[in-house]
Amino acid sequence: MSRIDSLVEELDQTAARLRAGELEGDEAAAAVERCAELASRVGAELDLQARAAAVEEPPGQEKLL
Repeated sequence: MSRIDSLVEELDQTAARLRAGELEGDEAAAAVERCAELASRVGAELDLQARAAAVEEPPGQEKLL
């Protein structure tokens, strides 16, 4: 499982707990903050992957000297 997949899985589980209404006050607030943190980390990971893919040369392309 990739890092992004594990972050998304945790985000889904936390969001499901919020939707289920099983958390009270402080727990719900902490879960909302955790969801925001996880979403930010997923975005950062996706950005890193996109930048890495942009740096790689397309197949069949050569660098000009």
